[in-house]
Amino acid sequence: MNVICFGDSNTYGYDPRSWFGGRYDAENRWVDILAAETGWTVCNMGQNGREIPAAAPTFSEDTDLLIVMLGTNDLLQGHSPESAAGKLERFLSGISLSQDKLLLIAPPPMAPGEWVPSQQLIDASKAFARCCRELAERLGIRFADTRKWDIPLAYDGVHFTEQGHKSFAAGLLEELK
Repeated sequence: MNVICFGDSNTYGYDPRSWFGGRYDAENRWVDILAAETGWTVCNMGQNGREIPAAAPTFSEDTDLLIVMLGTNDLLQGHSPESAAGKLERFLSGISLSQDKLLLIAPPPMAPGEWVPSQQLIDASKAFARCCRELAERLGIRFADTRKWDIPLAYDGVHFTEQGHKSFAAGLLEELK
């Protein structure tokens, strides 16, 4: 099975303890854990700082599953949950793959931390998850809500810890059963 994971730094596997964009080791990144546990070919298209693109790239037609998790950086840059969801809808609508090959994942809610100084951002991240669920229903694509996966976040309130990546992978594997 060919899987593409398209997202931001939490898909990339960014290690927030690093100053220069370093990553966790493969055994501590959810994308690589997914590949190891399933034997699937998994392409990591995570990018640090990625906001929701204005247009979707062309994904290979032999993609069996496209996992999309975006929106956190949009919220951090001041977009409202509704505005970010609008950007996400335009992005997802531009993907040429059939809807049964798409899985939208709502990013975990932010937590108090260095990058999250206000309750307003935490509330926005929770509201964004609801917007993602509604969007997935409207577009007829699969949806996963990470709020029930108990994902530990680092000191910044945004990035997964190593255990967070393991918890995310476990939740995703359960969702994909």
